[in-house]
Amino acid sequence: MAVTLPISKTILSIADVEDKFQLLPCTAPTFFREWQDNLPELTEIEKAVLDRLLVRFAAHRRRRILAEGAVDKLMISPLLDLVGFYEPEYEVRTEESVEFALEGDEEILRGRIDTLIVHEKLWVLVIEAKRTIMASLAMPQALSYMMCNPQPDIPSFGMITNGDEFIFLKAIAQPTPLYSASRSYSIFFPTGSQDLVEVFRVLKKIKNHLK
Repeated sequence: MAVTLPISKTILSIADVEDKFQLLPCTAPTFFREWQDNLPELTEIEKAVLDRLLVRFAAHRRRRILAEGAVDKLMISPLLDLVGFYEPEYEVRTEESVEFALEGDEEILRGRIDTLIVHEKLWVLVIEAKRTIMASLAMPQALSYMMCNPQPDIPSFGMITNGDEFIFLKAIAQPTPLYSASRSYSIFFPTGSQDLVEVFRVLKKIKNHLK
């Protein structure tokens, strides 16, 4: 009988996710270009909204440590709305339950995705928000969720953030499980404004990738 294990307590390191899913880091420069090449420019309205989001977020963060729910309301949800992921052609799921049967191990990994954006059954974006010291600490869990994509031959994208830092991920399960990550973006001063612009440009590029 298969044993069900929670992803949040089973996958705690990059080594764990690589071992459990036979996942390999991809160093080929062509694998994950979506965060680097031909990023869309911003409109003046988008720039103004991002400036307001940054000022507002910094003011709340200055008063207290923000919980995950506050980070979502103050930064993540407004970004997704501004880029257009809340439009009718996308399906927004929160606390989405996923599971993955490990071949030969008689184990089933199960977890819940913070936010999942779906477009015509394609997982566009898996979002994992953690109030940890470093956003990269959420990478093993986010990659585990991405490997649960029901269309394993189509790449899925992820974004992990603790509110101050953002990292983008790309993964594909078949024919060879591969993943790669972007650089870390920080909206903490003094480069926060420019990095938030770059985060938004990457989100726009991922969205445009579907067209």
